[in-house]
Amino acid sequence: MISSVLPTYNRAPLSFEKGEGAWLIEADGRRFLDLGAGIAVSALGHAHPSLVAALTAQAQSLWHVSNLYEIPQQTALADALVEATFADTVFFTNSGTEACELAVKMARKYWFDKDQPERVEILTFEGSFHGRSAAGIAAAGSEKMTKGFGPLVAGFTHLPFGDVQAVKDAINPNTAAILVEPVQGEGGIRPLADADLKALREICDETGVLLVLDEVQCGMGRTGRLFAHEWAGIAPDIMMVAKGIGGGFPLGAVLATEDAASGMTAGTHGSTYGGNPLACAVGHAVMKEVSTPEFLSEVNRKAGLLRQGLERLVASYPDVFEEVRGSGLMLGLKCVPPCGDVVAAGYKNEVITVPAADNVIRLLPPLNLTDEDIAEALVRIEATAKSITNA
Repeated sequence: MISSVLPTYNRAPLSFEKGEGAWLIEADGRRFLDLGAGIAVSALGHAHPSLVAALTAQAQSLWHVSNLYEIPQQTALADALVEATFADTVFFTNSGTEACELAVKMARKYWFDKDQPERVEILTFEGSFHGRSAAGIAAAGSEKMTKGFGPLVAGFTHLPFGDVQAVKDAINPNTAAILVEPVQGEGGIRPLADADLKALREICDETGVLLVLDEVQCGMGRTGRLFAHEWAGIAPDIMMVAKGIGGGFPLGAVLATEDAASGMTAGTHGSTYGGNPLACAVGHAVMKEVSTPEFLSEVNRKAGLLRQGLERLVASYPDVFEEVRGSGLMLGLKCVPPCGDVVAAGYKNEVITVPAADNVIRLLPPLNLTDEDIAEALVRIEATAKSITNA
């Protein structure tokens, strides 16, 4: 008999009742060090005082009105994002998946309004993940994502990740945009080289093709800059954001230049819940924390501590770990045994990691974890490695 919750996840036998900072407390009282942060969502950990205060204050005032009216909390967050980024305008969604849908629509509408309706093709990359909507799975293109869900949304061309020449060869009169993650998350923590990201920007500048970045997982301070593309010194035309922007409250956004967004006029897109007062009040509190130079400097310092320790574990346990990869506090350990086995062994040592493609476990801890948390994380990951070695 099917469960009351649709069984689309192979869930771990864990049920958490409470969270404190970088820690999750199981129903039986065990304390787990959370290096997954809800898949890069809980950017400020669990029960952060600023987020609790923002949510509580807004919940006592107003939850929802719909986008038929002005929403001051939405305007405040949009203003903060515009001030801190390349963007001129922001549309708020409930998730990264919804952000992908709008980014695709925006890129295609841009060319339609320029009397080039044939320009609908979007170049994407193998190993990518852009959500599980119809457009999202078509953009990713992998059999794992698409099998059984045809006919797929047309207009996506899939290229090898990091192959700039393949992009140049694929550009044609029907190309509307390039869609890429600066750091692939689900794909196995694979950063795109800064030089390659710069090259994509140059290609777009030369051809007029729009550059769309998916920073749903790698954005909001995760790599030590507010957004990962900043390391390459470039700016996109359109950017998808979600996960960390809400600190655990469902929130996403599409950021765009005025030119890229020019086709999105009244009636071309909408969302009943997107940008509601609750979500934007929390999102604004997150922005105030993670966008400061001091906070981002600490992310980089802590990332250095964690990575140094992980490199030592790779050297000490070559039968378990092959390499460390990633940027900032978006790190991956490529495993020798199946990565799922390593994640499961971690549960026994009360440490949470997240599996990914290419046999990688992801370490996506809260950005404000302490030095003591990092030291304990390394102890528990080493205990996990020892348990696998001795099995």
